Amino acid sequence: MANTEKPLLIKRYASRRLYNTETSDYVTLEDIAGFIRAGREVQIIDLKSGDDLTRQYLLQIVAEHESKGENVLPVNVLNDLVRSYTTGMHSVVPQFLAASFDMLRDGQSKMMENMSQFPNPLAAMPGFDAMRKQQEAFMKTMMGGMPGWGSTGPAPDDAEKPSPDGDEIAAIRKQLAELQAKLSKL
Repeated sequence: MANTEKPLLIKRYASRRLYNTETSDYVTLEDIAGFIRAGREVQIIDLKSGDDLTRQYLLQIVAEHESKGENVLPVNVLNDLVRSYTTGMHSVVPQFLAASFDMLRDGQSKMMENMSQFPNPLAAMPGFDAMRKQQEAFMKTMMGGMPGWGSTGPAPDDAEKPSPDGDEIAAIRKQLAELQAKLSKL
């Protein structure tokens, strides 16, 4: 069984073919992308010179995916990256990008962990409570003036204007809470 703690060593021959040293076969850029997506680190070394070519090949994989329309990097981010090479910012950008992706990975793993621990996975999602409150405010706004909404609807002669009666608002809140509970169960 291969040791997944060490990076997978890929050797590039003079013919530019890439050789997987663990499985003793040739691989493509898409194979390397698959190893990385599976969580494996790779290291690509030029066989003749011993130079580490990992960065160049990873950039090539990103460029190929972007050119196929699998756009992950917005144009403004690409512009900022190009600018960072010509300004003093190029020393800060790698640490910022690494920290940003670390936070993204941590957030994804915490979300997956929370989804397995709670009966309602949406309740554990970051921002769910704020989204629920926005939904309640929207429903209150939309349903506030509707005749018959709540246990004490407006009188027939007041059907056109909403009543600021506290009991009616309490009834609406109760019904909203019941609807939210039903939605949460779904």
